[in-house]
Amino acid sequence: MTQTALAPPLPDQAISEQIARFAAQFRFDSIPPDVRERAKELMLDACGIAFASHGYPFAGPALAACAALDEGGSSPVIGASLRLPTRNAILANGILIHGLDFDDTHPRGVIHATTSVLPTVLAVAAQRGRSGSDLVAAYVLGVEIATRLGAVAQGGFHQVGFHPTGLIGAFGCAIAAGWLMGLDEAQYVDVQGLAMSMASGSLEFLNDGAWNKRMHPGWAGVAGVTAATLGQHGYRGTRLAYEGRFGLYPSHLGAVGGFDLSIATGGLGEQWEVPNISVKPLPACHFTHAPIDAAIRLHQQGVRPEDIASVEVLVPKEVIKTVCEPESQKRRPANSYEAQFSIPYLVANALLKGRLALEDIDAPALTDPRTLDLAARIRYAADPTSSFPKYYDGEVVAELNNGQTVRAREAINRGSADRPLTRDDIIAKFRINAARYDDGGRLAQIERALLEVESLSASELAALLGQPAQSHTGA
Repeated sequence: MTQTALAPPLPDQAISEQIARFAAQFRFDSIPPDVRERAKELMLDACGIAFASHGYPFAGPALAACAALDEGGSSPVIGASLRLPTRNAILANGILIHGLDFDDTHPRGVIHATTSVLPTVLAVAAQRGRSGSDLVAAYVLGVEIATRLGAVAQGGFHQVGFHPTGLIGAFGCAIAAGWLMGLDEAQYVDVQGLAMSMASGSLEFLNDGAWNKRMHPGWAGVAGVTAATLGQHGYRGTRLAYEGRFGLYPSHLGAVGGFDLSIATGGLGEQWEVPNISVKPLPACHFTHAPIDAAIRLHQQGVRPEDIASVEVLVPKEVIKTVCEPESQKRRPANSYEAQFSIPYLVANALLKGRLALEDIDAPALTDPRTLDLAARIRYAADPTSSFPKYYDGEVVAELNNGQTVRAREAINRGSADRPLTRDDIIAKFRINAARYDDGGRLAQIERALLEVESLSASELAALLGQPAQSHTGA
């Protein structure tokens, strides 16, 4: 693979200084062609989800709130005629992209990087009159930084109740926004130190299905742009944002440890993380995908709910708090968001129907007595052979009424880097999602624009995305 070599970071520098040096040198031409193409596919996938989100109850209040925060502004909201100030548009678009939990995931970082970085670069690049190529470059830069910073924790953030997408997303967004603003190396150090005081994201929503998580990526973008703007104007940020005594990792992971700081800058400019991002084939928490697909296979083999005495689902021990507990709520999710994080509900649905689609997490499906009856017979256990976080693997073991045991295992989750969705798969997903909101001919134009974005300006792309539906078909 031919690429422009970037100078390796100096080992005696602080992590923020190493990242700053890399960002200051970063150029569109530094990105290998295959990484650029994958980046555009990820952006297409995200925009399709944003269109689909307009048909769900959370979208209306979110956009109304973002509009009420400030009057005026010219930044578009995907799929709407609404125009907002830059930061409010970032918040709104982040909610729309992440709202269905159908957006991509970086497995090692356990982070949805696109859903915070894309709204940020879309708004800032358009505001500053940058090119489509600049938008792609800033997106890749932000994702490369965010995924590495997430991977440092090695899954630890979830164990202590933090959501990496919100927490770590702020740093990736700060760097991406800063690049579009033309910051220098010293300013990049400041903005990372400032972002540390703004980064946030709690997993408490898991206990009641609240909408908090949907806003985390957009809020990370708001924090990132705020930090970048302060840094641009000379506001000083702490140097040891990550490794200092009260830096990000000691303060947030001190109780569990296990973080590896070398991952933060390892391979910058040589090993690219964008191709390692997993595109979701299923509209649920990525931790649940392997068990869902395993259950679908059992359904395809003829296993039916009436034949099942009990089911055990093997999952990585690191995901149990997120998708298996508390058991009583997971077996009877109160809303769609709880359902998307429920191994019992999702596996029961897959065993019953042989699928998982957006309509299976809509309110009417949540009270299906057949699904709930089967979910009550599903238990979980930690998988001793799991390769998490490299793969989000899982296994479903069903004990049948006739005494037979049947099982299906997904060792490599579908959509991962070693079992990726193709460009055609991603285009098909975009078309299905976007058509839930807009079945007009504009979708073909948007699809083409995103996949050929270098031929546009960022403002042209933003204006195209920020148009209301021609025909709303509903969710």
